[in-house]
Amino acid sequence: MKRRYSIGKLKHRELESLIKDYISDLELRDDQIISGSKVGEDAAVINTEEDYYLVVKTDPITFATDEIGYYVVNVNVNDVVCTGATPKWFQSTILLPEKNTTEKLIKSIFKGIHDTCESMGISVVGGHTEITSGIGRPIVIGSLIGKVKKNKLVLNSGVESGDSLILTKGVFIEGTSIIAREKKDLLNKKGFDSRFITKCKNFLYNPGISVYKEALLANNNFKIKGMHDPTEGGLTCGIAEMGIASNSGVIIERNKINILPEPKKLSEFFNLNPLGTISSGSLLIAIDKKDTNDLIHLLKENKIKAMKIGEFTEKEKGFLIKNKNGKINPLKYSEIDEITKLF
Repeated sequence: MKRRYSIGKLKHRELESLIKDYISDLELRDDQIISGSKVGEDAAVINTEEDYYLVVKTDPITFATDEIGYYVVNVNVNDVVCTGATPKWFQSTILLPEKNTTEKLIKSIFKGIHDTCESMGISVVGGHTEITSGIGRPIVIGSLIGKVKKNKLVLNSGVESGDSLILTKGVFIEGTSIIAREKKDLLNKKGFDSRFITKCKNFLYNPGISVYKEALLANNNFKIKGMHDPTEGGLTCGIAEMGIASNSGVIIERNKINILPEPKKLSEFFNLNPLGTISSGSLLIAIDKKDTNDLIHLLKENKIKAMKIGEFTEKEKGFLIKNKNGKINPLKYSEIDEITKLF
């Protein structure tokens, strides 16, 4: 029987198999590759200079169309800064549909990329733009290179049993903005008022999908064991990816996870699991237990909400969640994001 694939990420096991069969041997031939293709590590690290590594990342925007230039820069920046690197050089491939592409649309994408890069000191160094058959909305694929001092590199493979797991801001941040921007007419029809919809749209900026500030703040002041921004598959998939990358187990506490009122309302209305919905803007940080409170205090001093939601354990214990009633169950996750139910 011919296999059917669902929208979203490939399953972790399938991706691991593909990497093993077609990529790993090529990486082993190049001793400049410090970190290559691996589930749970979202950027490659290459040794090119005496004191610095290059960090290389690519990521597409496939759900959002409104403010797509802003999205594509930030999702790539997030993965680069999660290695401790400073983002430097950006390129993009912009694929536009045959129908409904206008000069205004093209200019808005270019302007969004330009303005977002300029705000972070990133240089736009090229790319490709075309009208593409077979697609119904714009798709933009970003590629970003950053630099990190060798002694400040952060990889999720560095996480150890006993390390604390900190979450910033909350969950379902990016998904809230996407739903409000892409499903505005549906929300209006279902009786959501304009003030609520506007607030959800602005989750793009407040609390915001960028983790630039908190990632660099954490890494500049502490020895960080691992960082990850949970995108497709949401918080639970992001946690699992950190566990896979580090060969660790993890236990999290459900009642410590912050779900803001607007994401909570949307998740209930659309029957979405808020822990499994795309959540750029959230940052997962693994840190030595002794530094946990100091890091949380520093983040809060800089107006970034942060809370310890669990800790890493031995791999044999697996991925676990303690529910509000204190019962411990397996942590269920999926590579397929909850938001795909709406697209």
